[in-house]
Amino acid sequence: MFLGQEFKIFDWFIIHFTENNGMAFGLEFGGDTGKIILSLFRIVVVLWGIYYVNELSKRALPNGVLVSLGLVIGGAIGNIIDGVFYGVLFNDSYNQIAEFLPATGGYESLLKGRVVDMFYFPLINTHLPDWLPIFANKHFIFFRPVFNLADAGISVGMILLILFYRKHFR
Repeated sequence: MFLGQEFKIFDWFIIHFTENNGMAFGLEFGGDTGKIILSLFRIVVVLWGIYYVNELSKRALPNGVLVSLGLVIGGAIGNIIDGVFYGVLFNDSYNQIAEFLPATGGYESLLKGRVVDMFYFPLINTHLPDWLPIFANKHFIFFRPVFNLADAGISVGMILLILFYRKHFR
């Protein structure tokens, strides 16, 4: 797919190809240097997380704790792989389908690639009524972020930890 291309599966589920240059919701951190620092920071945090899960696995904890942490770490690894390698392995996808291992090289150097996002769920897509005092007649979309499977793993893992397993981390 080329950047911005989308396929409507249902009104509330769209495959929309976009690339995220930074962190969650497209937030960026200080240009090229910030991108490298962010990538290295993510790698350090994931390595620490793997060590931490290994230590936790030696204790008598519910399997759900380890599964939840595994979802978070697995999702983080997926996003790291995109950020570290995607720019080296593919050329730009602006107005074209990105080519794998192009002869001219990738669009960016190691550690500075963009993360591919593709799931878009505009569950409510409407105009707000006239009678609302502040937001009258404004276009409203509930759940606007575009995300990927790795982001979903991180989110589900964190939600499970917060809702069901927070007592194990006191």
